[in-house]
Amino acid sequence: MNIILVGRKHGRSRVFTLHAPGMVIAGLFALALVALCTWAGYRAAMAQVADRPVVPPFLLEQWHGTLDDQQQALARLERDAREQVDAMTLRLGEMQGRLLRLDALGQRFIESGAVASDEFNFDEAPAVGGPEDEADAAESFSTPQLTAMIDELDRKIRDREQQLRLLDTLISSRRLEDERFVAGRPITWGWLSSRFGYRSDPFSGKRTWHNGVDLAGKEDSEIISVAAGVVTFAGDRQGYGNLVEIDHGEGLVTRYAHAKSVEVEVGQVVQKGQVIARMGSTGRSTGPHVHFEVIQGGKAKDPVRYIQRASR
Repeated sequence: MNIILVGRKHGRSRVFTLHAPGMVIAGLFALALVALCTWAGYRAAMAQVADRPVVPPFLLEQWHGTLDDQQQALARLERDAREQVDAMTLRLGEMQGRLLRLDALGQRFIESGAVASDEFNFDEAPAVGGPEDEADAAESFSTPQLTAMIDELDRKIRDREQQLRLLDTLISSRRLEDERFVAGRPITWGWLSSRFGYRSDPFSGKRTWHNGVDLAGKEDSEIISVAAGVVTFAGDRQGYGNLVEIDHGEGLVTRYAHAKSVEVEVGQVVQKGQVIARMGSTGRSTGPHVHFEVIQGGKAKDPVRYIQRASR
């Protein structure tokens, strides 16, 4: 192989002849030279990269600060969300307790007959429904919306509580008045044997005043209170035999005399229709009966007027 080198001056040229072994050595030398240059360039580039960071330190510090601020803001949001959930949970628990009381009050209205049982059922949730509006996409409520809904529900519950308490007070007062309303007979079975007013005394035959009415019946039969009240006397009294006296308030008193036995005690509260004694013939009596008196403002009244009154 011939290699021709041309000089810059006078265009002279020189010719070198290479044999096969020399050509191989020359090629290997050229490859080694190229590899050495490449390696040297790579090392120099890596040295420059190592000496010069990709991201400036101030920028890294700024990024770390921003990340810390975001993490703190996220922690505050999580804490606020937990506090809001806890507060709403507490309010819902209080409202559930108040609703249970309202249900119990409603059940009392049903049991007392103030509300029809087939109209309201406080053991079941009210039936609701309606077609789905496809125009508006369904979405969850936000926290402010839920808070506003709970506030509105709380206001309505408070309003209902006030109304139901007032209604309960009125019903209780009416029930108490009904219980204290003197009406009906003091016996479950028997007949009128002597009226109120002047009569012929059963022992002397003389014209005497009778403060009550006599209702005859079977011995040991029930004597019941014609109204609710408080027992002010229970025991033996001259002429009356075994006597029960009940104060119904507002100056109204009833008496039940000649009983075989007394079933109540002084100070006891009795209800309308409650058994207070058993019919007998104690005291000044000719046979089993109950002497029934009604006293209003300290004056005896005709018990027939109260017996014939329509119960409320």
